[in-house]
Amino acid sequence: MANCNKLFLDFDINLNIPKAKKDKLKLSKEEIRTKIRNYFKANYPEYKPEFYIQGSYKVGTIILTKDNECDLDDGVYFRREQGVSGTTLQTWVKNAVDGHTTTPPEHRKKCIRVIFKAEYHIDIPVYYFPDGSDHPLLAIKNEDCSESDPKDFVEWYINEIKNIPQVLRISRHLKAWCDFKRDKMPSGLAMSILAANNIQKNDRDDIALRDTLEKIKEVLDSSFECIVPATPNDDLFGDYEQTRKDKLINNLKSFIEDANKAIDEKNQLKASKLWKNHLGDKFPEGADEDTDAKEQSLNALKQSILSGSAYAQKSGNITEDNAGVKHKEHKNFGGN
Repeated sequence: MANCNKLFLDFDINLNIPKAKKDKLKLSKEEIRTKIRNYFKANYPEYKPEFYIQGSYKVGTIILTKDNECDLDDGVYFRREQGVSGTTLQTWVKNAVDGHTTTPPEHRKKCIRVIFKAEYHIDIPVYYFPDGSDHPLLAIKNEDCSESDPKDFVEWYINEIKNIPQVLRISRHLKAWCDFKRDKMPSGLAMSILAANNIQKNDRDDIALRDTLEKIKEVLDSSFECIVPATPNDDLFGDYEQTRKDKLINNLKSFIEDANKAIDEKNQLKASKLWKNHLGDKFPEGADEDTDAKEQSLNALKQSILSGSAYAQKSGNITEDNAGVKHKEHKNFGGN
């Protein structure tokens, strides 16, 4: 089998946001916060905004998309009883950031989106947080406000990756898969939950991903749902129509089939191309060789050197043939 674990570790690095882009994202976040504070101070002083970064940026699953873009979720909270409707409160936040970028902000169902063209976008969900309440109320366009607590999810997910660090990488790989496929694939939140709930640990990330995909499919075949493990404990797949469900299951089948082929494939380059079919161009290509056979050969050579049965030739080659200078058995393994 072609061991692609190192390729997956490199892939995870390739999904990271470059420092220059991350610095710009942080600066934009602070500028937007200042605009919102100033707007409410001047127009609605009884509304005092507070902020809390949430989502993928907070838990470490943020990735660079195939378009080399990224996003940040920055919630704005008003600690007070509900006054105006959630839609009106969203509109005020939209007015506060209007004109900050050349692209007008979008008033989405559960957030205001500020778009920095070809760079990134910042989503601003808006909340009321009445005194004495356990959870904030999320403003929803043209609907009543509803309990929703992203801090609950952050705490849950951080605890999951504390127990099994591999969850973080598998979550990012699954997010990259959905981003590469697009076409109404599940959200990053959904894939992070599925990864944490169904993780199949392994020393190799390629095998862990394949086994986790199989477990996810098994679970969805039994009950097609993805329950948020935090307030409001809603089902992220609750509004999926049948065609969208079928598309996800079919994509899972295809990915699992190629994952099995890649893991069974001896040539690492051929295996990596199977992975790239589902994970995109950020997944690196492997060496055009049987990497497992090479590793076995190197391990055998290491053992012959340690045991003292190896010979060093003038060319620098190491061999067990009775030619050259015989290695002495190694007895010092780093002790004082």
